[in-house]
Amino acid sequence: MSAVIRLDLLLHEAISTPYHDLVTRPTGAAIRARVLRALQDTPGVDAALDFSAVGVMDFSCADEVVAKLLTADDLPVTRVVLLGVSEDHADAIEHALTCHGLAVVAVVIDSTHPRLLGSVTDDGHAVFAALVAFGRAQATPIADALAWPAARALDALEDLARRRCVFAHPDATFEFGAVA
Repeated sequence: MSAVIRLDLLLHEAISTPYHDLVTRPTGAAIRARVLRALQDTPGVDAALDFSAVGVMDFSCADEVVAKLLTADDLPVTRVVLLGVSEDHADAIEHALTCHGLAVVAVVIDSTHPRLLGSVTDDGHAVFAALVAFGRAQATPIADALAWPAARALDALEDLARRRCVFAHPDATFEFGAVA
């Protein structure tokens, strides 16, 4: 993980308020701009957005901060992971990402297992769960674990790699990677 960005701190930089809520589209756009600036200063493979001290987040902020960030042309990281996500945050983020056909890895508060939010097929969810258990694997062991043909597992893994949810390595292995 190259950078962990606390969104509550960026919120206090962007607007002077005692609140920890991410609401309104202009607030979300201001936070996204600050996230991009922070990522430009610390480029790397992974970046984590830490939502743990964020209160309420509405759909417009989820759209501005997460969905538009994932589609930014100048995103200097391979993958964005969301940490400290509440179920309410997850609902708003899921809706925003689904509207754009996007997906992201998230770790929800009180869970030790990462999950996918957004527009993901059932096959994508299944291979993601298997890959998290394996750590790093080729498609065949994952297919065997799911009792699928290898081509089906490979298609789902390649789709997750294109969506920046897993890493595809030159040796035909896939890896979930670290989340913190």
